[in-house]
Amino acid sequence: MKKISFWLNRQSPARILSMGFLAVIFCGACLLMTPLAHKPAMPVRFIDALFVSTSAVCVTGLTTIPIGDTFTPFGYTVIAILIQIGGLGVATIGVLFTLIMGRKIGLKTRQLVVEAMNFSGYSGLIKTIKYFLILTFTVELVGAILSFMVFLPDYGVLTSIGYGVFHSISAFNNAGFDILGGFDSLLNYADNVPMNLITTFLVIIGGFGFLAIFDLLHNRFQWKNLKLNTKVVASMTLFLLIAGTILLKWTTNQTWLEAWFQSVIARTAGFNTFPIGDFSQAGILIFCILMFIGASPGSTGGGIKTTTFFMVAFKAISSTVQNNRDEIFHRRIPKIVFQRALTVMFFGLAVVFISTFLLLVFEPDIKLYEALVEVTSAFATVGSTVGITPHLSIASKITLIICMFIGRLGPVTIATLWVLKRKSEASFTEENVMIG
Repeated sequence: MKKISFWLNRQSPARILSMGFLAVIFCGACLLMTPLAHKPAMPVRFIDALFVSTSAVCVTGLTTIPIGDTFTPFGYTVIAILIQIGGLGVATIGVLFTLIMGRKIGLKTRQLVVEAMNFSGYSGLIKTIKYFLILTFTVELVGAILSFMVFLPDYGVLTSIGYGVFHSISAFNNAGFDILGGFDSLLNYADNVPMNLITTFLVIIGGFGFLAIFDLLHNRFQWKNLKLNTKVVASMTLFLLIAGTILLKWTTNQTWLEAWFQSVIARTAGFNTFPIGDFSQAGILIFCILMFIGASPGSTGGGIKTTTFFMVAFKAISSTVQNNRDEIFHRRIPKIVFQRALTVMFFGLAVVFISTFLLLVFEPDIKLYEALVEVTSAFATVGSTVGITPHLSIASKITLIICMFIGRLGPVTIATLWVLKRKSEASFTEENVMIG
């Protein structure tokens, strides 16, 4: 035991986080294969149990088997717990149990939380985590009660309670799982205004970023007092929601309510009230872009994040229009921020490109847009699909499993797992390269 503890202490936070997520995924897959978890007439293969477990822990929502028709209440509970662990993060769950047991939070645990939640430092870390947990469970409780009231006219009391709790956890954590049967998601609630508003509210709050939410609450929504990160998150979130709704309404045969719902859902929660397969080609392109950008940092959502896209776009504009003056909202942005943003976007595009290529090789009968939607959805932990997921080969399922795992931990975090050498102090002579 001491040897294991010594070995873990020598590992980087990124490696420990990766191992923690893998452990939870495999434990979840094993539980989902037990007779208690699935119905007798619906046996679950290991690859499908692994796929569902990965999708739940990575808060994606893609599934190769119908959740509502396959699993028992015990199976739903396992999936809900996996979603909650994935949304909060393995490190945060560790802090929660440590606090419950009354033990002191060590430096290694603090490092894991900083790595997992993209915090900038250790100041007030544990206090922030406590607020984070309180906010999470409070919003999920409110969402469960409201969802229960919507489900009640169609189902019994106990069933509505179970559906309400599951839906709230799934929506707030931007997972997109449903247990209503088949692969219909919320198609039967497309015209139900309360269900649409409750779901989008949960998704937006979960994907906004906890530090940004705390900043808004602390400053009572006074714009001039907000941090730059919060201003960028709020601006990008509002812009993407409005622009996405207008563009989806324009390019697809949807109502305004459906376009609004899909614009929100594209920000990494895979519910749907309008079949993705019925989108126009232009609508699918817009949807893929929204999925790739995703939610905001420090949230339950995925994608390259709103701040990353903002910084890349802002740098491109400022380099040509503003004489390279990287200033916005009366603040100057450090160069390291742009470097990180470009790195995240590059690796994100690389993962999507390579995975789409592999899917097209493994599935020669599917179309390019189908593969692109599936891969982008997996990488950005969205969960939306055009309906090809259940029919994929084992090789394609493994590709998507890896894609979901990379998307949840972050492509840059995965890349740093293999960095073993220390940075050299020596450097080569600088020389110019022509661009454009």
